[in-house]
Amino acid sequence: MSRRRGHIPSRPTWRCQGCGIAWPCSSAKLRLLGEYREDRTALLVYLATLQAEAAEQLAELDGNAPPADLAERFTGWARPGRPRAGRLPSPP
Repeated sequence: MSRRRGHIPSRPTWRCQGCGIAWPCSSAKLRLLGEYREDRTALLVYLATLQAEAAEQLAELDGNAPPADLAERFTGWARPGRPRAGRLPSPP
């Protein structure tokens, strides 16, 4: 029986072990939203901690060049009140 890899980050590249794309992948995001559905603040703290770790490791891999767009990649999608793709925000 083969074991499937979970959608977790592979350090220091920060690619998903399950699907190979930049982590957090869509599957990881869905899992994290489910796990932290009652505490979005804790999710954002957790993701910000991982973002800092990823920034350091990715910079080391790229000759100490700071990686771009990590804030959107790690925490931007998890902020409450953001409209989902394909949905317009409600009028004020």
